[in-house]
Amino acid sequence: MAPEHLSEADRQQRGYWDDHADSYDRSMGFIERRVLRDSRGWACGQAEGRTLEVAIGTGLNLPWYPAGVDLVGVELSPRMLQVARQRATALGLSVDLREGTADALDLADNSFDTVICTIALCAIPDDQRAVQEMIRVLRPGGKLILVDHVSSSHGGLRFLQRTLELWSIRHAGEHFTRRPIKHLYAAGLHIDHQDRYLAGIIERVVASKPNW
Repeated sequence: MAPEHLSEADRQQRGYWDDHADSYDRSMGFIERRVLRDSRGWACGQAEGRTLEVAIGTGLNLPWYPAGVDLVGVELSPRMLQVARQRATALGLSVDLREGTADALDLADNSFDTVICTIALCAIPDDQRAVQEMIRVLRPGGKLILVDHVSSSHGGLRFLQRTLELWSIRHAGEHFTRRPIKHLYAAGLHIDHQDRYLAGIIERVVASKPNW
């Protein structure tokens, strides 16, 4: 996607993730073990049929998808996408990996059985619009699966998160006090599963799209 077609916020995010693509997997090591735990497997293991992963990044979720899933991955950063392609090749997987923005998916309405987004809505500039796009491309009865770090259920930690955002939003576009599930309720999706852990910092949601 040409830079002139991106918003200023998307251009900044693409530049940031291009710069961090080579070090991203290493920097995620502690978070993978201590924070995310089994969440990648939990999310991807529920994928069925034609599946879209929004903000696929370097493809850290790829090993967790069940055999037979028809996977499409969309990512803003060309450099992150290059790492994801290398990972898919190493795993022997056939994945349709595309450059694109989460808030303007170049995909048809009602075209996916499952849509997954993990640890990405925290950094997507317009998270509400991104969720609306995920719902748009999801077929009626399909599953939307989200995993992200969110506003803590503990008051003291929420204060710390708000303090961190004074730096993180400006320098990395990273939000700590979002709650994507609010957008699902507002859109009228049915929440099939919701759980939180680590003082509510990590939230995992499965929602289904009604037959509107």
